Amino acid sequence: MWTVLQIELFKIFKRPRTYIAFIAITAIVVLIQLAFYADGKSYVQFMLQAINESFEVEGQILNGYLICYLILQTLLIHVPLLIALIAGDMVAGEANMGTLRLLISKPISRESLMLSKFLASTAYTLLLLVWMAFLSLVVSMMIFGEGYLIIFKSEQVVILKSSDILWRYYYCFGFAAVAMTTVAALALLLSVFAENSIGPIITTMSIIIVFTILSSMDLPLFKTMRPYLFTSHMLGWKGFLDDPINYKSIMKSGAILLVHITIFVSAAMVIFKKKDVLS
Repeated sequence: MWTVLQIELFKIFKRPRTYIAFIAITAIVVLIQLAFYADGKSYVQFMLQAINESFEVEGQILNGYLICYLILQTLLIHVPLLIALIAGDMVAGEANMGTLRLLISKPISRESLMLSKFLASTAYTLLLLVWMAFLSLVVSMMIFGEGYLIIFKSEQVVILKSSDILWRYYYCFGFAAVAMTTVAALALLLSVFAENSIGPIITTMSIIIVFTILSSMDLPLFKTMRPYLFTSHMLGWKGFLDDPINYKSIMKSGAILLVHITIFVSAAMVIFKKKDVLS
């Protein structure tokens, strides 16, 4: 099992497309940081317009914590595409290259093979998020320093002290890892049905887009469906930046995502076990 996992990881990081995600995230984060370094004060002044009439806010508002929050909101919407780019290729890519039939002839069960592919996809997802955390949090703190984190919501303004922020971000990225692993599991499941990786990648993103639209509509039918759609819980990381933190809601969202991961991976194993491999 460990040997198969190592082989799957080697195949992932051997492909040039694997590094597209790291390059894309680096480029976006650096551009955002440069933009705020050049003209961040204007953004902060605009952001504080609503409360300056009632409160006097002092301190370094434009800091690494704020930059990280803005980057997280921006990138975690697009990261699923970068993950699907790899996870959607795990089985379909083998079929397209004609190596899948040779692979299943080896003395390892199909379930173990599929589990290895899932674990390899998860490892890739975690490495991508670690790189994103380093750039968006660590580098931003080095450039912009530390300070209060002010978050504007529809009905309230959350202000967090500098000493009360860093641990929250650890949990934010941990929850984001669960959410992105759900995307990887879905892309892997869809990859079992395809002979080309383009189909699973596009289908994964289409499902996420459709589910997100359904989650945002206030029609009675969609309201009933919303709690059961994994896309409704992918932004649960924001709950760690509330004050106070609603741990019950976060744990519920995390549990729903884990259930989806289990269903997607189990279905992939069952279907792949019964699949007639002709390529």
